[in-house]
Amino acid sequence: MKNLFLKSLFILFAVNISFAQAWMTDLDIAQKLALVQNKMVLMVWEGATEYPYPIFVDDDKGNLVYIENLFTDEEVSPLIWEHFVPVIVSEDKYGLMYYEVKGKRSQRYIDKFNDNSIKIMDVNGNILNISNSYSEDIQNITKIIQKYSLSTTFITPELKGYQTEKSFYSAYYLASKYLDFSMYVNENLRSDLLTLSSVYIDEAKALTKKEIKEDQLLLQQRCDLLELQQYLLLKRPKKVLRQLKKMDAESIQNKNRTFIAFLYYTAYSILENEKNTKIWKVEVSSVNLKKAQLIINLNS
Repeated sequence: MKNLFLKSLFILFAVNISFAQAWMTDLDIAQKLALVQNKMVLMVWEGATEYPYPIFVDDDKGNLVYIENLFTDEEVSPLIWEHFVPVIVSEDKYGLMYYEVKGKRSQRYIDKFNDNSIKIMDVNGNILNISNSYSEDIQNITKIIQKYSLSTTFITPELKGYQTEKSFYSAYYLASKYLDFSMYVNENLRSDLLTLSSVYIDEAKALTKKEIKEDQLLLQQRCDLLELQQYLLLKRPKKVLRQLKKMDAESIQNKNRTFIAFLYYTAYSILENEKNTKIWKVEVSSVNLKKAQLIINLNS
């Protein structure tokens, strides 16, 4: 019955989204709706709504328009609904949500979590825009939309897999897909997606303890290699090579050797080291050669 209600709710929103004005107040339902609509969630704490929340918006001529209150303006609300699923979260939920991130996130992430600024979250409640720090300056909704309005269609299967069962593999595959996703967005958003990917890498590392003991080293190592792939996307191939050379060759798990080859090949290709590129290319699959080329192009 609950599933039927949710499906009906999603259809209602899909049909009447342009007329919706009120923000949602249930984070769980907002996340489910965002998953269906392939959107990110735009979230604020309830405390931020207790006073006028001024913002700026760019009009169609590029002029900066002052809006007195984000939560009551009838023209801004449909604009936000077009790009995000907006939700106001009760302060009563703070304690439980804070417990989920305490000791597991960077201080910058915690600061963003705690403040009253706009938070752009994925459907699992992890914040994307932690680089957009809170200050006394008035936020520009147009700039937030331009940077953070994403269609998450590319990662929908992994998002659904993670929500169905939180395990090492679902967290790892989602982290990996976020890395792939980052190659197709504007460069100014890439580092934010890589930081979000790190949240799932850290979670995958923690979840290796639930896997059989014989596989734990293999899986931990796979996470370490995925972190090195992040540095390739950040245009730091020399760091990748240094870290790979620090690894004890005897400790490399056989099932991870193809990943090692991919990293070596890509890093040497970026650095235009033809000799070593040829050595490693023979061990790289055709699929990974295509991915490597995308990363190489981003570094050019």
